[in-house]
Amino acid sequence: MRTLLITGPGGSGRTTVAAATALQAAREGTRTLVLSADRTDTLGTALGVRTGPAPVEAADHLTTWRPDAAERFREDLTAFQKRATTALDLLGAARLDAEEVTPLPGAEELALLRALRDAATAGPYDLLVVDLPPTPQALALLALPGELRRYLRRLLPPERQAARALRPVLGRLAGVPMPSEWLYETAARWDVELAAVEAVVEDRATTVRLVAEPGPAGADAVRGAATALALRGLRLDALVANRVLPGAGEDAWLAALAGRQRKALDEWRETYEVHEVSHLGRDPRGTDDLGALAVPGAGEAGEPVVWPVTDALADDGVLVWHIPLPGAIREELDLLRRGDELVVTVGPFRRIVPLPSALRRCRVAGAALREGELRIRFTPDPGLWPPGAGAS
Repeated sequence: MRTLLITGPGGSGRTTVAAATALQAAREGTRTLVLSADRTDTLGTALGVRTGPAPVEAADHLTTWRPDAAERFREDLTAFQKRATTALDLLGAARLDAEEVTPLPGAEELALLRALRDAATAGPYDLLVVDLPPTPQALALLALPGELRRYLRRLLPPERQAARALRPVLGRLAGVPMPSEWLYETAARWDVELAAVEAVVEDRATTVRLVAEPGPAGADAVRGAATALALRGLRLDALVANRVLPGAGEDAWLAALAGRQRKALDEWRETYEVHEVSHLGRDPRGTDDLGALAVPGAGEAGEPVVWPVTDALADDGVLVWHIPLPGAIREELDLLRRGDELVVTVGPFRRIVPLPSALRRCRVAGAALREGELRIRFTPDPGLWPPGAGAS
């Protein structure tokens, strides 16, 4: 199934573009589901229907779904209390009733990730359009499954479960029940669920589409978002320039604004595939307005993002790891080798990535940022690198 993740700066019209994209695909006969995490029904306002926790048919071949974060949070907390009964009793903790539970910040985003997993793995759809939160929150959300899985593996290594037979003995020696078994089981269940979400985000048929208004503020947001997406290994398939003004005629103020937009558009086209969506002169409401927006079709996902390693041992004595980082600025870039991992920081964005197997036997010899690509040089560690070995 093809998945389109749509985001952009706050107020850029990303929900409208998501709704228009889904509607266009549905009118072409594609079975389409559009998801939203907004607490308020902005998606329903755009489509002219009410959306909610139950899927709703908005048009032929078009289904909308806005998961109820509060209900899922209550279900999760209730289930946790049941699993942790022994530990909670030891602490003398009082149970929370479902009626008194309100969702914590971030519950909407977590509900969206679950819905994304469920729709991609079990839904009868050909296209999934996801109306993500504004770009900074969306980037953190897309990184969350991988980061949580990494934390779980560090805090509760699966191999530690080998001591399961010793837990009753340890419990008797300590004089208290040992809750480790349910803890490991919970961690394993979370790992499976997070892996399923991560698989959808990293699937070959999943791409990200940015929505922004052309102008100085939009240009800064697009540059940062494109760099962060590349750092996460996510594919940006198009940049939708929203609310583009027509020729302003004799109105000097509109002419100046339109001129700034054209300048931004010209700069964007040097780097991105840009699709212009004209300003309707009003906020689009209903399927007729959405159908008038010239949004790009879903199209094909294209080639995945790769971080290749080139073998220059024969000529220069190094292996070079190529990491595409369009829009990155040298002064905002930082690298740190940490065991078999590399910590890459670009401005406010950071990612910890495992080194390819060949590079784990090497030392970092230097790095350079050229034409939107980070090139890290590695030299073989004599103590770990067999004589005459190549990069394979």
